Parts: sequence; C-alpha cells; structure tokens
Amino acid sequence: MTFAQDPYGEMASIIARFTARDEERATAIDNLFLSRRSSTDKSVHTAQWPCLALVVQGAKSLTLGSHVHRYGVGDYLVVSLDLPVVSRVTEASPEAPNLGLGMRIEPDRLKELFGRIGTAPVVPHDMRAVAVNRAPPDLLDAVVRLLRLLDRPEDIPAMAPLIEQEILYRVATGPFGPALLQIATIETPTNRIAQAVAWLRQNFTRPLRIEELAQHVGMSTSSLHHHFKAVTAMTPMQYQKQLRLHEARRLMLTERLDVGSAGYSVGYQSPSQFSREYSRLYGRPPLRYVGGFREPAGGG
Repeated sequence: MTFAQDPYGEMASIIARFTARDEERATAIDNLFLSRRSSTDKSVHTAQWPCLALVVQGAKSLTLGSHVHRYGVGDYLVVSLDLPVVSRVTEASPEAPNLGLGMRIEPDRLKELFGRIGTAPVVPHDMRAVAVNRAPPDLLDAVVRLLRLLDRPEDIPAMAPLIEQEILYRVATGPFGPALLQIATIETPTNRIAQAVAWLRQNFTRPLRIEELAQHVGMSTSSLHHHFKAVTAMTPMQYQKQLRLHEARRLMLTERLDVGSAGYSVGYQSPSQFSREYSRLYGRPPLRYVGGFREPAGGG
C-alpha cells in the first residue's frame, strides 16, 4: 500500500480550504465535521457524542471528570459514549490555526463491524470511554482519502460509507478496540454502562434513584457505581448534574430563558442550588456567565 507522503500537510490543506474562518462545520459527508481556530480559547463545556477526532495542525485537550487528555499532530482521540466534557484549543495562532476533524461513530455500524470480524471480547486494561493513541499510517491514509472526497462530491454516496467503515476497522483493531468491543457486546458491564448513559440522557430532568437505574440495566448498585466511574470518570449523579447544567446553559443562551426557568426546566427545584452548582462547574453564577456570551437583542 502506498501512503500519502505528507498526510498531515494534505489534510491541513483540505481543511483550510473548506473552513474560511474560525468555525466548526458539517460537511457533505454526513458524519464528518471540520474545525478551525486561530487562537487558544477558553474551555468549552459540551456534550460530546461518540467520535474519532484528529488534530492536523496545533493541539487540543479534552477533560473528562478529573482526567485531562491532550492530543496534537500524530495522535487520534476516540470517544466511545455520549459524555459531558470540557474541550480546549491549546495551540493555535492566526498564522498557524488549529485545524482538525471529527468523525461521528455510529453504534449500529460499530456493532455490524464487530459482527463481521468476529472478535472475541477481551476485557480492556483501561475501561474509560476516552483515549488518545498514536495514529498509524493506515488510519491516516483512510482519513486522507475520506477528506479527498470533499473535492469529488459525486463520489461521496458510494465511497464515503466504505472509507468510514475502513476507518472504524482501523480504530477497532487498534489499542482502543477492546473498549469499543465491550460497549458493542451485549451483557458486558461496559455495555450495561452504555445503557445507563442512554437512560440518563433521556431522563436527566427526573430525580435520580440509583436503585432504579441499577435495576434498569441489570446491575447491583455497587457494581453500577464502580463500572460507571471506571468508564466515564464520574458517578451517575455527577453525570446527571453535568447534563442538567449543560442543557440549562443552552436554554439560557439560545432560547433566552431566564435563570429560574432554565433551572426548573432541567429538574432543579431550588434556584439557589441551581446557581450554586452552575457556579461550581462554570466558575461564575449563571446570570453573569450567560450575560458574557449573549449579544444584545436586535444586534447592532
């Protein structure tokens, strides 16, 4: 196999052409997203879906719980569950902007892939749902070929799904493969945690009863706590709290709800508790934090 002579240079050139300004944008390939940032910025709290991410110029960090994952040129990041994380660009400038890409990992495609390759489940050494590894040449080659399709849109419907499947295969047969397989395999503890995460995302406004969640996923409460923290670096209660606060922030920023209404909408009965927990996560009370991001109504 002949690989691109300068895969990162070619990827950076393509991403730079398709991102004219600082932005994160979707592409004509359904699961492929591009990003460009010309300066290091403040930490961004976000709900991250399962994905493969590459930085092709500059560097970034992603924080899950108390664990900070740093990655730059030469690395690839894998997130295997829906997780509330903190993302930050750590290396960028106007002359050399941070350029990167993310490819969404579809759980159904992952299960289909493992069904075809027939890998036997192996308990991973590290169960966390986020990992950074060095990117091998065959993975980079597949990503380069996927990006090249942006200049040949007529080839995307036929070729993009095949290349995405190849990228998933390279990730699944790499160091993070056992963790992905655990999530895709029914009746493993990690798969049960994936079910618990899905339940929490759908029911985060409801009061959390650990016994009810444990029963829902077929685990004891102690086993749920142990495995949930091993995978997500958080307890179920901490996970729910971050989901609530992220959604409240979105409601205040985009729906322009007032602080009390936003807190109540995500399940808080006490405005003071909402303000206290919001301040603890974001560093400022909700009104001051959101006010710094809102533009005056009507523009101008």
